[in-house]
Formats: sequence, structure tokens, C-alpha cells
Amino acid sequence: MAGKRLIVKVAGVGLLAGLVGGGVSYGVGNAIVTHQQNAATKVPSGSNKSGGTKINKNEDTKSNQSTEAYNAVKGAVVSVINKQASSSDDNDILSMFGADSDSSSSSSSSLQTASEGSGVIYKKSGNAAYIVTNNHVVSGASALQVIMSNGKKVQAELVGTDSTTDLAVLKISAANVTTVAKFGNSNSIKAGQDVLAIGSPMGSEYANTVTKGIISAPKRTISASSSNSGTNTTVIQTDAAINAGNSGGPLVNMAGQVIGINSMKLASDSQGTSVEGMGFSIPSNEVVRVINQLVANGKITRPSLGIEMIDLSNVDGQDQQDILKLPKSITKGVVVMKTQSGSAADQAGIQKYDVITKINNKKVNDGGDLKTQLYKYKVGDTIKLTLYRQGKQQTVSVKLTQSASADSSSSSNNQ
Repeated sequence: MAGKRLIVKVAGVGLLAGLVGGGVSYGVGNAIVTHQQNAATKVPSGSNKSGGTKINKNEDTKSNQSTEAYNAVKGAVVSVINKQASSSDDNDILSMFGADSDSSSSSSSSLQTASEGSGVIYKKSGNAAYIVTNNHVVSGASALQVIMSNGKKVQAELVGTDSTTDLAVLKISAANVTTVAKFGNSNSIKAGQDVLAIGSPMGSEYANTVTKGIISAPKRTISASSSNSGTNTTVIQTDAAINAGNSGGPLVNMAGQVIGINSMKLASDSQGTSVEGMGFSIPSNEVVRVINQLVANGKITRPSLGIEMIDLSNVDGQDQQDILKLPKSITKGVVVMKTQSGSAADQAGIQKYDVITKINNKKVNDGGDLKTQLYKYKVGDTIKLTLYRQGKQQTVSVKLTQSASADSSSSSNNQ
């Protein structure tokens, strides 16, 4: 084979290879390929007139399900403006320019926008229309203004608020209302179901913004406060984008029904790690129950035991044995520290150091659980408490009385 040359065919071009078994040298075939490659990367010369284009007929002419759901409710979604008093000293301003001022008008007060949120019109009755939003959207307001979906600004009146569920109801004139949202059954929703979040993220400048996601969890229990004894709340978890300003806006299913009121998002965990796609909405069934009471009474009346309590988990293990006399198997519950005179607990004979572990056979792990279970009942209902007194389990019947706090914002160690 020494001295012979090998002809190799590549893409129809003859390449003259070197001696077999030795180094390879490229001939005219390689030069042709290199020329073709250079020509392919070189900008062509000539006229650019043939580089124009045109608009083609839109082949996606039908509205999809998301668009139809959005169109069904968007006219009912509003921006809610919280206005608060802002005082200024006219003397200070005028003195900057060397002018005198009348001391009788030295100070003035004006209303300025303190915060913005969202809301949804759910009822039109006569010349009035009603809006549900979050309590934290309207908290501290000296006046409230609503911006309709068409941009028209109207004044709003506060009907009632509930800090426990973070809900509020406003009333406006029905003259400009053309769309009213309908509530769907939040007990029927499922994980993975498509949903829309509508509102004014970052304020009314971005009103009627719609985002799409799914229901991540139809029922997620979270604490409504930073305290472990804060009321536990059952909410809908979604990955639809919810940002500041979305609060009070609706979470909508693909039928255009409101299944939740957007209330909060998780931005980071306890270690400060950033979190995405974790928003929470108050379920529509809870919303309807609360807003109907707010419209009827202006407040929510909740039952109370009339006790001061601490979580059993906060009691030293040795004290659990020596003072409370608890069996080692009992590690969760609430410890009664005091009963209010004449309260439901007092009348039922509940004593200091009783450890409550169940309400009507539902476990009570901490103060949050106790409130969550208790708020399922009405004033006047009779419940059964399972408790341990000096190490012995007992069942006590308690007829519930009204909470001393009209808005249920009682301190975490009282119930």
C-alpha cells in the first residue's frame, strides 16, 4: 500500500488524500468547501426591496376559555384607594419664601393616597352596589375611593370589616355598575384546576391585570399572624401571580366565577430564601358567609370560651408532669391560665391548669387550632371539650357566649 493514494468521496466532491498510513494533506476539494462556507456567511449585495412582509389573517380568531372567563368578570373588578389624612404646617412652607401667614390657618389637613388594592363588585341592589375587598386594604382609611374598570372614580362607604378573615365590604352608587361577579363553590375546586387572578398589581396604573395559574392546593392551613397562637386560616393556594395591589381582587375559575378573594403571598421563607408562585386566596364559601354578616350587622359575632391560655408546647416538660400531671402521651393542647368571671368557661366549671385537647372530638394542638375549631360554631351553640385535669381525662359541655371583641381581633392568648 505504500505510495498509493486514496480517493474519498464527500458530498460529491473529490478529495485527494495523502498517503495511507501517513499524514493527510487536503487538495482542491477542501478549497471548494472553504469557498462555499465563506460565501454562505457573507452579506449579499443588491436591493432590499424584497425584504418587506405583510400581516397575515389571524388563524386564532376564537376567544379561548381564559379570555371568556376574564371577560365575564373584568367589568366587576375595581381598584380601591385608601386615603388618609396628612397634616402640614403652612407657616413652615411660607417662611421658606419670607412671607407672613395667618396664624388661624397655620395648619391644614388633606387626604392623600396611603395605599391601593383591588376589589370586586358582587351585588347590585337598587341604587347601591356592594364590593368585597381585604380588611388590610381599607385599614386606617379616612376616606375610600373606588376606580371602576372603565377608569371612572367614585366615592365608597365602609359597610363593615373583619380582621380575622381579612375581609371588608364597601358600598358605592350603582349608577356606574354594569357587571356583577358571581361566586362559585370553593368546596368543589381541585388541585391542578386553571384559575385567573385579576386586580391592580402595584396600584391602579396596572388595573385589570390578569394572570393565569392553577390551584396548587384547594385547602391550605396557614397562621394568620406571626404568633404560633394566631388564628389558623384555611386558604386556597395558587401559583397565579399575586403582587402588592392584587389584595382584595378575585380568583376566578374558567367559568368566570369568583372562587376566592386574593389576600396574600409568600415572598420568602424564614431563612430569607426567595419564594415564587405561592399566593393565597380566601375561599368563596367563607367570603360569602362573612360578607353576608357584615352587610346585615356591620360586624362579625364570634363565640368565646372566656379564657386566657398558653400552648402546651410552651410549658416545660417537667412542669407538664409535676404541675399539670399529664400522661407522657399528651404533648399537644392548650393550658387554661385564667377564666373570665361569668364567661362560658366559668359557667361550665373549667379551671386553671385544665389542658384542652379536643373540641367535639376535633384535635386541638395549639391556640390557633382552638380558635379555628371554635369559630365554626355560633353564639348559643353547645360544644364538648375534652380536657385533662390533674392527669385525668374529662368531657365538659360548654354553651358558647359572644366574644368581647366585635371584630374578633382579640389577643393571641385570650379566647
